[in-house]
Amino acid sequence: MKRRQFFQVAGIGGIAAGTNLTLGEEAGSHIAHFPKGKAEHCIHIWLGGGAAQVDTWDPKALGDAKGKKAGSYYPSIDTVVPGVQVCEHLSGCAKVMDRITAMRTVNHDVIDEHAAASNRMHTGRNVSGTTVYPSLGSIVAHERGAADEGVPAYVVIGYPNFSRGPGFLGAKAGFLYLLDTDAGPAGLKRPEHVIDSRQARREALLATMRKSAGEVRGKDSVAGYDEVMAESLRLAGPKFMEVFDLKSEKGDLRNSYGGEFGQRCLLARRLIQRGVRFIEVSHNMNFVNGTGWDTHNQGQLNQHILIQELDKAMSTLITDLEAHGMLDKTLIVVNTEFGRPSAFDGGGGRGHQGTAFSVVLAGGGLQHQGAWGTTDELSKEVVDKPCSVPDLFATVLADLGIEPRKELFDGDRPVPITDQGTPIAELLG
Repeated sequence: MKRRQFFQVAGIGGIAAGTNLTLGEEAGSHIAHFPKGKAEHCIHIWLGGGAAQVDTWDPKALGDAKGKKAGSYYPSIDTVVPGVQVCEHLSGCAKVMDRITAMRTVNHDVIDEHAAASNRMHTGRNVSGTTVYPSLGSIVAHERGAADEGVPAYVVIGYPNFSRGPGFLGAKAGFLYLLDTDAGPAGLKRPEHVIDSRQARREALLATMRKSAGEVRGKDSVAGYDEVMAESLRLAGPKFMEVFDLKSEKGDLRNSYGGEFGQRCLLARRLIQRGVRFIEVSHNMNFVNGTGWDTHNQGQLNQHILIQELDKAMSTLITDLEAHGMLDKTLIVVNTEFGRPSAFDGGGGRGHQGTAFSVVLAGGGLQHQGAWGTTDELSKEVVDKPCSVPDLFATVLADLGIEPRKELFDGDRPVPITDQGTPIAELLG
């Protein structure tokens, strides 16, 4: 038996005994198969800082920040799904909750450091000293590629970050990024002072450097970068750049999305229409409450402004995708690095919590339930239906038609695509 075959068989041996799986007859095809979803695209909304689940998707009895009584900061409201409530500032999403599932029992053990937790919720794994794991977006880009020619597979709308990167998958699985909806993709639009002759000299110099690097390090070392650069030149053309003209949309629709964050979500819909496979939209560029979603101390007081922005943009995105016949084909994931305890800190805000928090799924053709799993009266511990980070990732990948027990390769070393996660079958139908 070859080394690769051994790892494939060994990797499923422990789960096959207690799970009804379909296994191949030959050693080389021994991969666990799970139900696949309908999604072709993913819009990943990132709430950097750690959104408080008790103040959004998993409301509890009201607390008192001044009196240090643990509980939710805002009253809750009913949704269109019987028995499922959300924060009063999510009134738009409450009306479309039948297209949403709030995964209330996501959990992990990283709470003290934002960067490590962000990496965990982007890659599905803890930071490793030996392996640089790819992000969810890069995995999807690597496995599915773009849905159409002439567009990138993976776009980040917000500041680029190491945890969003391709890791051992290499530059081809990386992302194109832009910082705001007006400027377009960073690095694609040539500055006005760079005239044609100057651009030609730059390209000639770069070609010489690439040739030299290939001779010293081998052609394979720069091949991935050559492909990315060629793609960048294609993307700089007018056909793709038209997607950034948001003024071509009706004014009423643009207004319904809201401010800059909402315009990012509108742009994400347009990018999906052009064939981009995975888009991350950041909602932590705007510290209107003083702290963003990292609501220590006084940041708690104006947290509702962020929640209202999220609600306006997300509810409009859902109905807009639905109007274009794209909601079942587009999975929306509202993610964050960890949650927050229902208890208040000395400044009236909240600390960090990883034992239970909410990640939201919408659209994607899933069998939505409004909410998944139950936490205790303080939203601190999982009561039933826990959802590990690997299980969350496996569910997302399966919905996007990617085998969640497939192996990727870091050189010749097999690496499971998730950390042995199992998709939530009830959501996939």
